[in-house]
Amino acid sequence: MKWVFLCLIIFCLIEISIAGSKEDWKKRTIYQLLTDRYSRTNGSTSPCSDIHKYCGGSFVGLQNNLDYIQGMGFDAIWISPVVDNFEDGFHGFWAKNWSQINFNFGTSQELINLIQQCHRRGIWVMVDVVANHVGPCHLNYSRVYPFNQDSHYHDYCNINSDDFQKNQWRVENCRLADLPDLKQEDSFVNSYLLSWINQLVTTFQIDGLRVDTTPEVPKSFWDSYSKSSGVFTMGEVFDDRLDYVFGYIGHVDSVLNYPLAFKIKNTFKGCGFQNNIITTMTAEMQMIGDQVDYLGTFF
Repeated sequence: MKWVFLCLIIFCLIEISIAGSKEDWKKRTIYQLLTDRYSRTNGSTSPCSDIHKYCGGSFVGLQNNLDYIQGMGFDAIWISPVVDNFEDGFHGFWAKNWSQINFNFGTSQELINLIQQCHRRGIWVMVDVVANHVGPCHLNYSRVYPFNQDSHYHDYCNINSDDFQKNQWRVENCRLADLPDLKQEDSFVNSYLLSWINQLVTTFQIDGLRVDTTPEVPKSFWDSYSKSSGVFTMGEVFDDRLDYVFGYIGHVDSVLNYPLAFKIKNTFKGCGFQNNIITTMTAEMQMIGDQVDYLGTFF
């Protein structure tokens, strides 16, 4: 959720096969993109009139550029969440109708076509998914499907900046950026989300998932969610504490290596020393051993 305004992130899973298991994903090199910001259906490259709104990128536009992506050596892509979003949710993180594909990106068939073309080329598709929240609607849930009742959400409160260090309960039960926080312990919410992710993966033959806002949801839910998906899951735990980030491994298959990413970024901005990178990598190997091979590492 914190990276939604980046137009492009390229990262690599450090260490190919044919199935989307944890071991098979180990050597995949993934090209991440925001679907709306990548390529338009008609190939137009005219400037976007307002970058806070949709700019026209689509599944068809992406499919038209698979030669380019493959030519750079990538064998997987990571695309934006595909569900229907509230207005201006170009990034995909403002879910409105969980039963519909975001029409701004294209149709269900166009998404199927894109994934089929990727598979014919040996490219795997990782889809960003959100199970923590819906789009910005404050307390009016009537436009959200199927979560349109007060009982589907935690009581109103917002996560404070220091909660991540001090209060995990608030992290899991309050709102991130004032986005309505789904109540995963509610039987309807729980069963729908688990059924939905299984159907999404099987309908579109998705190979892997990047799981948004992982620490904002109890670990026990991710156990069921990962199992229901049946594919590789990589969580977003936006934090620099090794024990906190790595504590989610096992509940999801892997996590993005934010602790190392922060050290790399600071070093090349001139705010840190190269030995900080080495120290972090060493500490990670000491803490989780061979599991480091499955971490999503940004480059």
